[in-house]
Amino acid sequence: MEISTEMIRGLRDQSGAGIMDCRSALLNAGGDAEKALQVLKEKGLLKAQKKAERATTQGLIEAYIHTAGRIGAMIELNCETDFVARTDEFKELAHCLAMQVAAQAPQFISEKEIPDGAGIEPQEACLLLQPYIKDPAKTVGDVIIETIAKVGENIRVSRFTRYELGN
Repeated sequence: MEISTEMIRGLRDQSGAGIMDCRSALLNAGGDAEKALQVLKEKGLLKAQKKAERATTQGLIEAYIHTAGRIGAMIELNCETDFVARTDEFKELAHCLAMQVAAQAPQFISEKEIPDGAGIEPQEACLLLQPYIKDPAKTVGDVIIETIAKVGENIRVSRFTRYELGN
């Protein structure tokens, strides 16, 4: 099967994966862009799982203040190297996660932090399980995994805080 440059470019724009990864996925999927996108997502999940135990000692702190100035959030997002911490993808992720915290008011990063018997709904209380505000079809955890696949390093939310005027 002949894979055109336009097909590769289209898949790369959708997934953010490398050129050769996109070409390989299209070949494996017989030229079907949707199947190739699914192959790349599965591959990204595997990459993220392999990197999950790596130390994340670099990163940045991002602050977001809502337009009215009544709600604000700060988040510490970590990665493996300062090189990745300076990339546009990483900075954009940190900003979007700070917006997520301001908008959705999570209490915990993940389910592991919820006390036993607390009776708390994990999808509402845990940042990583919440629907992503920019694409509700994905969770925040999915967006982080996609970014891990793009930048090639482990990414971890270390902590966050949310402020609301009068609370």
